[in-house]
Amino acid sequence: MMKWMPLAMALALSACSSSTKTTLYQLPAGTSAATPVTQSALLAEAQLPLWVERVAVPDYLAGNGVVYQTSDVKYVIAANNLWASPLDQQLQQTLVTNLSNALPGRLVSAAPLGEQHDTLNVNVTGFHGRYDGQVVISGSWTLEHNGRIMRQPFNLTLPQQEDGYDVMVRTLAQGWQQEAQRMAMAFSSLKNN
Repeated sequence: MMKWMPLAMALALSACSSSTKTTLYQLPAGTSAATPVTQSALLAEAQLPLWVERVAVPDYLAGNGVVYQTSDVKYVIAANNLWASPLDQQLQQTLVTNLSNALPGRLVSAAPLGEQHDTLNVNVTGFHGRYDGQVVISGSWTLEHNGRIMRQPFNLTLPQQEDGYDVMVRTLAQGWQQEAQRMAMAFSSLKNN
Protein backbone atom coordinates (compact mmCIF):
# COMPACT_ATOMS: atom_id res chain seq x y z
CA MET A 1 0.00 0.00 0.00
CA MET A 2 2.81 2.44 0.83
CA LYS A 3 4.44 2.09 -2.58
CA TRP A 4 1.25 3.32 -4.33
CA MET A 5 0.99 6.39 -2.08
CA PRO A 6 3.57 8.53 -4.01
CA LEU A 7 1.83 7.71 -7.31
CA ALA A 8 -1.58 8.66 -5.88
CA MET A 9 -0.20 11.95 -4.54
CA ALA A 10 1.45 12.76 -7.86
CA LEU A 11 -1.81 12.16 -9.72
CA ALA A 12 -3.75 14.29 -7.22
CA LEU A 13 -1.28 17.17 -7.55
CA SER A 14 -1.27 17.03 -11.35
CA ALA A 15 -5.08 17.11 -11.37
CA CYS A 16 -5.05 20.24 -9.20
CA SER A 17 -2.48 22.02 -11.33
CA SER A 18 -4.27 21.29 -14.60
CA SER A 19 -7.52 22.90 -13.40
CA THR A 20 -6.28 26.46 -14.06
CA LYS A 21 -6.82 27.50 -17.64
CA THR A 22 -4.77 30.21 -19.27
CA THR A 23 -6.66 32.52 -21.62
CA LEU A 24 -4.92 34.74 -24.19
CA TYR A 25 -6.37 38.06 -25.38
CA GLN A 26 -5.76 40.03 -28.57
CA LEU A 27 -7.20 43.50 -29.13
CA PRO A 28 -9.60 43.47 -32.06
CA ALA A 29 -8.75 46.01 -34.74
CA GLY A 30 -11.32 48.69 -35.43
CA THR A 31 -13.79 48.07 -38.18
CA SER A 32 -13.63 49.83 -41.50
CA ALA A 33 -17.00 51.34 -40.53
CA ALA A 34 -15.12 54.05 -38.63
CA THR A 35 -16.23 57.44 -39.85
CA PRO A 36 -13.57 59.02 -42.06
CA VAL A 37 -12.55 62.45 -40.84
CA THR A 38 -13.38 65.14 -43.42
CA GLN A 39 -12.46 62.82 -46.28
CA SER A 40 -12.96 65.44 -49.01
CA ALA A 41 -10.62 67.87 -47.26
CA LEU A 42 -7.99 65.17 -46.82
CA LEU A 43 -8.08 64.18 -50.46
CA ALA A 44 -7.95 67.79 -51.61
CA GLU A 45 -4.30 68.19 -50.59
CA ALA A 46 -1.43 65.76 -50.37
CA GLN A 47 -0.81 64.58 -46.83
CA LEU A 48 2.56 63.54 -45.46
CA PRO A 49 2.70 59.87 -44.50
CA LEU A 50 2.20 59.23 -40.79
CA TRP A 51 4.71 57.05 -38.93
CA VAL A 52 3.41 55.64 -35.66
CA GLU A 53 6.90 55.35 -34.19
CA ARG A 54 6.02 53.80 -30.86
CA VAL A 55 3.39 53.25 -28.24
CA ALA A 56 4.98 53.07 -24.79
CA VAL A 57 3.38 51.51 -21.72
CA PRO A 58 4.54 51.60 -18.08
CA ASP A 59 6.06 48.53 -16.44
CA TYR A 60 2.84 47.42 -14.77
CA LEU A 61 1.17 47.16 -18.20
CA ALA A 62 4.22 45.81 -20.04
CA GLY A 63 3.96 42.29 -18.60
CA ASN A 64 1.87 39.47 -20.03
CA GLY A 65 -1.03 39.72 -17.58
CA VAL A 66 -4.17 41.77 -18.18
CA VAL A 67 -4.37 44.44 -15.43
CA TYR A 68 -7.35 45.06 -13.18
CA GLN A 69 -7.57 47.85 -10.57
CA THR A 70 -9.20 46.50 -7.40
CA SER A 71 -9.21 49.73 -5.32
CA ASP A 72 -8.04 53.31 -5.61
CA VAL A 73 -4.46 52.19 -4.86
CA LYS A 74 -4.30 48.47 -5.70
CA TYR A 75 -3.75 46.81 -9.08
CA VAL A 76 -3.78 43.09 -9.85
CA ILE A 77 -1.95 41.57 -12.79
CA ALA A 78 -3.77 38.44 -13.93
CA ALA A 79 -1.80 35.20 -13.90
CA ASN A 80 -4.12 33.25 -16.22
CA ASN A 81 -5.63 36.03 -18.38
CA LEU A 82 -2.74 37.12 -20.56
CA TRP A 83 -2.12 39.27 -23.60
CA ALA A 84 -1.47 37.09 -26.67
CA SER A 85 1.36 39.41 -27.70
CA PRO A 86 2.99 42.37 -25.92
CA LEU A 87 0.44 45.09 -25.17
CA ASP A 88 2.57 47.89 -26.64
CA GLN A 89 2.72 46.02 -29.97
CA GLN A 90 -1.03 45.38 -29.97
CA LEU A 91 -1.73 49.03 -29.22
CA GLN A 92 0.58 50.17 -32.02
CA GLN A 93 -0.86 47.73 -34.59
CA THR A 94 -4.48 48.55 -33.79
CA LEU A 95 -3.67 52.29 -33.77
CA VAL A 96 -2.20 52.02 -37.28
CA THR A 97 -5.33 50.17 -38.43
CA ASN A 98 -7.74 52.58 -36.73
CA LEU A 99 -5.93 55.69 -38.03
CA SER A 100 -5.76 54.20 -41.53
CA ASN A 101 -9.53 53.66 -41.44
CA ALA A 102 -10.18 57.17 -40.09
CA LEU A 103 -7.75 58.89 -42.51
CA PRO A 104 -8.36 57.14 -45.84
CA GLY A 105 -6.39 59.73 -47.84
CA ARG A 106 -3.26 59.27 -45.73
CA LEU A 107 -0.67 56.52 -45.54
CA VAL A 108 -0.23 55.35 -41.93
CA SER A 109 2.48 52.86 -40.99
CA ALA A 110 4.45 51.40 -38.07
CA ALA A 111 7.65 51.87 -40.10
CA PRO A 112 9.25 55.12 -41.33
CA LEU A 113 7.98 56.14 -44.75
CA GLY A 114 10.58 58.00 -46.80
CA GLU A 115 12.43 61.10 -45.73
CA GLN A 116 9.43 63.30 -45.05
CA HIS A 117 6.69 62.11 -42.75
CA ASP A 118 4.83 63.07 -39.62
CA THR A 119 5.91 61.13 -36.52
CA LEU A 120 3.48 60.03 -33.81
CA ASN A 121 4.53 58.75 -30.38
CA VAL A 122 2.00 57.66 -27.78
CA ASN A 123 2.60 57.22 -24.06
CA VAL A 124 -0.15 55.08 -22.51
CA THR A 125 -0.34 55.42 -18.71
CA GLY A 126 -3.58 53.50 -18.13
CA PHE A 127 -5.14 50.59 -20.04
CA HIS A 128 -7.01 48.45 -17.55
CA GLY A 129 -10.31 47.50 -15.97
CA ARG A 130 -11.45 49.01 -12.70
CA TYR A 131 -13.42 47.83 -9.63
CA ASP A 132 -16.37 50.11 -10.41
CA GLY A 133 -17.14 48.44 -13.75
CA GLN A 134 -15.27 51.00 -15.84
CA VAL A 135 -12.22 50.65 -18.08
CA VAL A 136 -9.50 53.30 -18.08
CA ILE A 137 -7.50 54.45 -21.08
CA SER A 138 -5.15 57.35 -20.39
CA GLY A 139 -1.90 58.90 -21.52
CA SER A 140 -0.76 61.41 -24.10
CA TRP A 141 0.33 61.55 -27.70
CA THR A 142 2.95 63.70 -29.41
CA LEU A 143 2.95 64.48 -33.12
CA GLU A 144 5.92 65.98 -34.92
CA HIS A 145 4.68 67.80 -38.03
CA ASN A 146 6.94 69.95 -40.22
CA GLY A 147 9.33 70.69 -37.37
CA ARG A 148 6.54 71.57 -34.94
CA ILE A 149 5.44 69.42 -32.04
CA MET A 150 1.85 69.01 -30.91
CA ARG A 151 1.09 67.23 -27.62
CA GLN A 152 -2.33 66.14 -26.40
CA PRO A 153 -3.30 64.22 -23.24
CA PHE A 154 -6.20 61.76 -23.22
CA ASN A 155 -8.21 60.20 -20.42
CA LEU A 156 -11.18 57.95 -21.17
CA THR A 157 -13.36 55.93 -18.84
CA LEU A 158 -15.94 53.67 -20.42
CA PRO A 159 -18.50 51.42 -18.71
CA GLN A 160 -18.32 47.67 -19.18
CA GLN A 161 -21.71 46.27 -20.18
CA GLU A 162 -21.04 42.95 -18.38
CA ASP A 163 -18.45 41.38 -16.10
CA GLY A 164 -15.52 39.37 -17.40
CA TYR A 165 -12.19 39.71 -19.13
CA ASP A 166 -13.66 39.24 -22.64
CA VAL A 167 -15.96 42.24 -22.20
CA MET A 168 -13.18 44.25 -20.54
CA VAL A 169 -10.81 43.68 -23.48
CA ARG A 170 -13.53 44.55 -26.02
CA THR A 171 -14.36 47.74 -24.10
CA LEU A 172 -10.66 48.69 -23.95
CA ALA A 173 -10.43 48.16 -27.71
CA GLN A 174 -13.53 50.33 -28.24
CA GLY A 175 -11.98 53.13 -26.18
CA TRP A 176 -8.67 52.83 -28.05
CA GLN A 177 -10.58 53.16 -31.33
CA GLN A 178 -12.37 56.26 -29.98
CA GLU A 179 -9.02 57.82 -29.08
CA ALA A 180 -7.72 57.04 -32.58
CA GLN A 181 -10.75 58.92 -33.97
CA ARG A 182 -9.88 61.93 -31.79
CA MET A 183 -6.28 61.81 -33.00
CA ALA A 184 -7.45 61.62 -36.60
CA MET A 185 -9.63 64.71 -36.12
CA ALA A 186 -6.65 66.63 -34.72
CA PHE A 187 -4.37 65.46 -37.55
CA SER A 188 -6.89 66.34 -40.26
CA SER A 189 -6.64 70.01 -39.33
CA LEU A 190 -2.89 70.13 -40.05
CA LYS A 191 -1.63 71.66 -43.28
CA ASN A 192 1.60 70.65 -45.04
CA ASN A 193 3.28 74.03 -44.86
